[in-house]
Amino acid sequence: MLLFTPGPTPTPEAIRVAMSVPTIHHRTPEFEEIFKVVKEKLIKLMDMPEVLMLSSSGTGAMEAAVTNLCKSHALTINAGKFGERFGKICKAFDIPYTELKYNWDTPAPVEDILNVIKNNPKIDTLCIQICESAGGLRHSVEDIAKAVKNLNKDIMIIADGITAVGVEKIDTTHIDALITGSQKAFMLPPGLAMIGLSQDAILKIESAPKGFYFNLASELKNQRKNTTAYTAATTLIIGLKAVLESIDDIGLDKFYADTKVRAQASNAALEALGLKIYPKTPALAMSTVYHERAKEIRAVAKKKYAVNIAGGQDDLKDKLFRINNMGLIPSYETAWALNAVELALDELDIRSYDGTANRVFVLRAFKGVQ
Repeated sequence: MLLFTPGPTPTPEAIRVAMSVPTIHHRTPEFEEIFKVVKEKLIKLMDMPEVLMLSSSGTGAMEAAVTNLCKSHALTINAGKFGERFGKICKAFDIPYTELKYNWDTPAPVEDILNVIKNNPKIDTLCIQICESAGGLRHSVEDIAKAVKNLNKDIMIIADGITAVGVEKIDTTHIDALITGSQKAFMLPPGLAMIGLSQDAILKIESAPKGFYFNLASELKNQRKNTTAYTAATTLIIGLKAVLESIDDIGLDKFYADTKVRAQASNAALEALGLKIYPKTPALAMSTVYHERAKEIRAVAKKKYAVNIAGGQDDLKDKLFRINNMGLIPSYETAWALNAVELALDELDIRSYDGTANRVFVLRAFKGVQ
């Protein structure tokens, strides 16, 4: 079975082998050296002054960022299940928040965000997804963050990059907390979250430590010494070291370029089949298609052609399908997945099979970087 869901993504054999070594204790010089190497590589990849690793899913990192950085009032952007989650976190911790809500295919306009901030001087934090994976949407976070900082440099920008980090180069100039997780572009099992921090975020965290398990001041203190406040996800961190070394072997710029070519070629192939790419501004992390019979298409692709692709959520559960573009994916596997979609369309009498998906994908993908 080919796993083509946009998280968890499949873990390559070489990475699984790296994680199969005997478990080592996390309070040892041997693990501290591994931790140090991984941290340095993450700082380079995320382009942030500091990076923390947490033993949790990405939602834990979202909670940690909100509870440690929001001191007064949050502005949350909800264009999908994960933007909605920022609001739920605020509600759970009695943090006052204002929510801007959009259709799942619609990016948040800069002007809307600035208008809300101008009308509420208590707002000290903006929470937004870079890629809202519920609908495969890309918000223009870099432009939004720059505009917000120009209006008020003290507002903390929390960017959920769980399905964006490792997919494309993110301009972190105006971002204070950049969140990601192990099970997306890093192609590891779930259970490890990472947060890149700006210098302003570090100062804010250290000035007023908050929380227990997700106390980022405590983590900063410990992780500067290449250890963690609590038990580290040792096996996942060992796996992450192998992943980052594989990316280094490819070269980060080429890794990003390959992902972009693969994503654009996939979208072109799906559109050539007469399918509709759902979001108005598609993220590179996944190809998201709207179709009234999406559930049936997914079922045929999985049962007959051993390709597992994701559906949607809530009202769009049976009307979206999402194909992963993240990580170290061989182009021939993507070609197989797209071919499976075309074969499913034929079996469901939606469109006759003629090899269009593979032809368009191969011409686009191999004409590009790969």
